[in-house]
Amino acid sequence: MANELLTILEYIEQERGISRDSLIKALESAILTAARKSIHPASELKVKIDPVTGQIQAWATLEVVEENPTCDQLVIARARERFPDVQLGEKVEWEVTPRNFGRIAAQTARQAIVQQLRKAEKENVQEEFADRIGQIISGTVRRFEAGNIIIDFQKAEGIMPSKEKIHDEQYMPGDIIRALLLRVDINTAGPSLIVSRSCPEFVTRLFEREIAEIHDGVVKIMGIAREAGKRTKISVMSTDPRVDPVGACVGMRGQRVRNITNELGNERIDIVPYDADIRKYATNALLPAKVQSVEVNEAKHELIVRVTDEQSKLAFGKKAQNVRLCSKLIGWNINIRNEEERGAEAGHSIGEQLKIAAQKLAEAIGVSEATAGLLVNNGYVTVDGVKAADPEALLEIEGIDTAEMQNALERLNG
Repeated sequence: MANELLTILEYIEQERGISRDSLIKALESAILTAARKSIHPASELKVKIDPVTGQIQAWATLEVVEENPTCDQLVIARARERFPDVQLGEKVEWEVTPRNFGRIAAQTARQAIVQQLRKAEKENVQEEFADRIGQIISGTVRRFEAGNIIIDFQKAEGIMPSKEKIHDEQYMPGDIIRALLLRVDINTAGPSLIVSRSCPEFVTRLFEREIAEIHDGVVKIMGIAREAGKRTKISVMSTDPRVDPVGACVGMRGQRVRNITNELGNERIDIVPYDADIRKYATNALLPAKVQSVEVNEAKHELIVRVTDEQSKLAFGKKAQNVRLCSKLIGWNINIRNEEERGAEAGHSIGEQLKIAAQKLAEAIGVSEATAGLLVNNGYVTVDGVKAADPEALLEIEGIDTAEMQNALERLNG
């Protein structure tokens, strides 16, 4: 055991960079904890490993007494067999290594070495990746556990939790994957690197990597709102009046932004010009809808946006996605009103607007409010919008009453 232990300690010291002293201290502590019951009933015990020979011994600190010793005491007659000059009341270190100690020590030493190696590896991971938090790192898909993706980043294993994946993305073992490093967690038993592809910062880093003007600071990202796998709105501005920020991001024939959308599985990206004037900013953010006017309600931190009936579908977007992302991007509540609502005395929240639009559409085309609500949530806000839509697309809306919708279409187009 002694020679084997010395060989292992020397290997770890040279190959893993863990000092022999720290390993020996860890081993002594682990062996003492595991073998305390079998060593001696004394309260003050310690295990010592000779760094030269590798021999493992157990020692107890005992008080020298004249007779009737307790578990923490030693009679003077026996103590003087090893310490001739010892006096009553003094304390001595007395070897109490049990006969079966070699087997117990060997087993515990192996476990302690494995634990120290894991600890050292975790600390190395922390040191290696701490300054890369918030950056994109690349790895290889290894396996899947409970919906999570386990990724090999060469010097460490990482995990992409299911909530950090882009919806509908599929991977196979061996695939190369790029993700944003969220944090390094060395206190868990599993992978230490936690990564994400669904967070908005991932898109931000892709733009910084792909667009030279952003990397150089000529173009700045002013805001981002994202629904991963579906749509992202990102606002940009230029510090150089000669550089068009949107054009720089789009690139020649759209190649730059296309590279980013390809990385995101064809997620739609709207690049919006930033403006310090909140009215102009909101107008830009609501594109492709054309806005007639924007009123600011500072008290409610709300913008009242007026659009034509024809543009309301675009302003809301499918399932109100466009207006929802716009609101997140600019940081204001947005109240969209079409021409019929110009005389309204007070605005409504997005949810209230959708409900009102559904009630009006239900009455106009003769369907239930439930069916009208599904139509509005998918961007079909007006009668003209329903009439112009592809009938198959309307009938494929999840949850739609197909019979009721078919009857409505027959009436509208009859």
